Amino acid sequence: MKNVRLIGTLALLSRRRFAFGLPLLTAGAAISQNAPVANAAPGGKAPIITYHRTRTVDGVKIFYREAGRKGAPVVLLLHGFPTSSHMFRNLIPELADRYHVIAPDYPGYGQSDMPDRAKFAYTFDRFGELVDGLLDQLGVSNFAMYVMDYGAPVGWRLALKHPERVTALIVQNGNAYDEGLKEFWDPIKAYWSDHSEEHRKALYKLVTPEITKFQYTDGVSDVARVAPDNWVHDQALLDRPGNAEIQMDLFYDYRTNLPLYPKVQAYFRKHQPPTLIVWGKNDKIFPADGAHPYKRDLPKVEFHLIDTGHFALEDKADEMVPLIRDFLNRKIAS
Repeated sequence: MKNVRLIGTLALLSRRRFAFGLPLLTAGAAISQNAPVANAAPGGKAPIITYHRTRTVDGVKIFYREAGRKGAPVVLLLHGFPTSSHMFRNLIPELADRYHVIAPDYPGYGQSDMPDRAKFAYTFDRFGELVDGLLDQLGVSNFAMYVMDYGAPVGWRLALKHPERVTALIVQNGNAYDEGLKEFWDPIKAYWSDHSEEHRKALYKLVTPEITKFQYTDGVSDVARVAPDNWVHDQALLDRPGNAEIQMDLFYDYRTNLPLYPKVQAYFRKHQPPTLIVWGKNDKIFPADGAHPYKRDLPKVEFHLIDTGHFALEDKADEMVPLIRDFLNRKIAS
């Protein structure tokens, strides 16, 4: 008798659940027929997928972000200090519908290997060689370059080695002229002068949380436009054991870029690569004084000073991306 009552109760509950759930199922079916897929991009296009990969180049694991169709014109994105290809995470999908986009991390940055500095030379020459080796492994023979901060000396080495491969340049707060090294660089120049431990120690403040945040927020009129994840992400990588010493080595090696400037300028004059300047004009690290001289050697340069600071993309992507897309579509689109 108890079993009969239990079965009857379960049957009644099932009927009530069905009666209650039927309108919800019907409404859900109607919504699924009329509403767009939740993860679809605007306009019904599928989202752009960025792949996160590594290649071993000369014994060093190099991490890189990659998106877009193989065979499309290549855009190489070269990051600055103290960040990584992370700085391009928002730009990559904005370009990858038409271009094959590649953004590597240098050794000691982002997700690439951080070799022992006793066994590995942290120099811009070495970075250029490894990026060149990565491109060879990926079968890239021609590419446009976006260079920013440290990305400029890495990129200039590629351009000097393979001038025929560079299809266009996008320069964002990346220096190629003596005029671009102002007061911010005085303590670094002091270190160049004698390579002393005293001057080296004075530079450790440049890898502190305060200065990392400063790089993202100084010169920005509305800091709410800049994600704080940026300086948290960068600082976590700077704080890895041994990384500060790597940064000091690179501050010292930056001196090797200055003798290259005349060669880079001669490359500009001879090859006249199509060039877009999108420069944060309020940057104290690479001020606009370093942007104007490009006009001397590249009379057809497309020149834009943006009302922001050092990491311009984090604040003014809404201004910069249309300029970049228009430039690339006119200069390198197949």
